[in-house]
Amino acid sequence: MFGKKTSKPQGHIDTLIGVDTCIQGDIEFSGGLRVDGHVRGNIVATGEKPSTLVLSEQATIEGKVQVSHAVINGTITGPVHTYEYLELQPKARVSGDVYYRVIEIKFGAVIEGKLVNQGSSESEEKVVKLLAVTGD
Repeated sequence: MFGKKTSKPQGHIDTLIGVDTCIQGDIEFSGGLRVDGHVRGNIVATGEKPSTLVLSEQATIEGKVQVSHAVINGTITGPVHTYEYLELQPKARVSGDVYYRVIEIKFGAVIEGKLVNQGSSESEEKVVKLLAVTGD
């Protein structure tokens, strides 16, 4: 009635990449993926069902991220494409363009790149550098 409804994120984690794990190469997954370690390669969700990527505070990704839902609290060097929802938590650091439909940015998150809203028919690109300062 009021436009396309967004799909719900994955409620559980199917795959875990541990804190002491370093993966070199692309990852294709479906369902839920949590990364606590280091990935040097692209992370791409496959399949028709919603996918969720959770990136913990100590995790890093060097490559493209392409998922329907993401909760980021670590570091990504590369573009981020989320088709539904993106949450950037306080320790999130993204160096690359961010493509999103709905975004939530917590105090302390840093983005160095373009923010591109994919929700409207005419996407407007905005070049930003967001630096939130804590009260320390």
